[in-house]
Amino acid sequence: MGLLLPSMLAGMLLSVLGQPLCSLWCKLLLLLCWLREALWSPSIESTGPRQDKEEPNKTPEGEEGGSLLPTIPVSVNYHFTRQCNYKCGFCFHTAKTSFVLPLEEAKRGLLLLKEAGMEKINFSGGEPFLQDRGEYLGQLVKFCKAELSLPSVSIVSNGSLIRERWFQNYGDYLDILAISCDSFDEEVNVLIGRGQGKKNHVENLQKLRTWCRDYRVAFKINSVINRFNVEEDMNEQIRALNPVRWKVFQCLIIEGENSGEDALREAERFVISDAEFEGFLARHRGVPCLVPESNQKMKDSYLILDEYMRFLNCQNGRKDPSRSILDVGVEEAIKFSGFDEKMFLKRGGKYVWSKADLKLDW
Repeated sequence: MGLLLPSMLAGMLLSVLGQPLCSLWCKLLLLLCWLREALWSPSIESTGPRQDKEEPNKTPEGEEGGSLLPTIPVSVNYHFTRQCNYKCGFCFHTAKTSFVLPLEEAKRGLLLLKEAGMEKINFSGGEPFLQDRGEYLGQLVKFCKAELSLPSVSIVSNGSLIRERWFQNYGDYLDILAISCDSFDEEVNVLIGRGQGKKNHVENLQKLRTWCRDYRVAFKINSVINRFNVEEDMNEQIRALNPVRWKVFQCLIIEGENSGEDALREAERFVISDAEFEGFLARHRGVPCLVPESNQKMKDSYLILDEYMRFLNCQNGRKDPSRSILDVGVEEAIKFSGFDEKMFLKRGGKYVWSKADLKLDW
């Protein structure tokens, strides 16, 4: 049968090409059906085993229900540094190294991500404003907006090192600035690890809110709900600050980061139950900008790049790195990211994230 296929195919092609145009499409459809049956029908005997046969509903790694299509890195979180000036007890991306990529290498990786389909980049740490007093971060932000033309460029920071001059130099290129604030009680912030001596975290938050308005940057707040703030009522303060989004996370345990023998933090004493987290959310349901994220929603629904531009897989409760996208490319590295795209969409991972589309009343 295999020897007859070429001559049979040639004959059918000649027959199709000899038809009037009005019937050409019908003939082509019949030819395609014939090819499908001839090449893939189980009744045709093969001279050897099929090497490329996939089991139904399996990914190349053998996971059920997966897709063979490559994952597109629409939204990426790049933790380019692990260094931080705070010591939050629940931190799940701790200062295990002091490595930061050379600026041009980081730009090369960001270009690779853009070519693979990235629309939003979020810079985080550690504390991203530590490196070169924010100049390194500013150059990356400008590159992503001015040269890569990304729809959204955002930053997550504790806010303690940001100066107005940074907004003057780079504010035009930044869509969203998210400031981490877990409590509006300064004593609680100190217990958590956000204490900075005489500096007041809450007062600094107010100043940053003003700068975001003045320099037309969308303002966002991130809060990790834990043992020390789970009973707090933040309704009044959040409404007064009026962020575009208030991201509320449940304290998350990651082996090797904030739990276990090799961890730099011990987050167990910060952990709250699902019921306690739901109680906090219920108390703040009336805040329109509230975006809740439980551990279930958060764990596998973020594409995280570490300081070496390796995707971090959190499926097993720890952060297992892929190979760097700088070495193997995005498509190869992302296969090992453990990314749950359905949960990403379910938790509202894609939203109006460009300040040009937010239509804010500055």
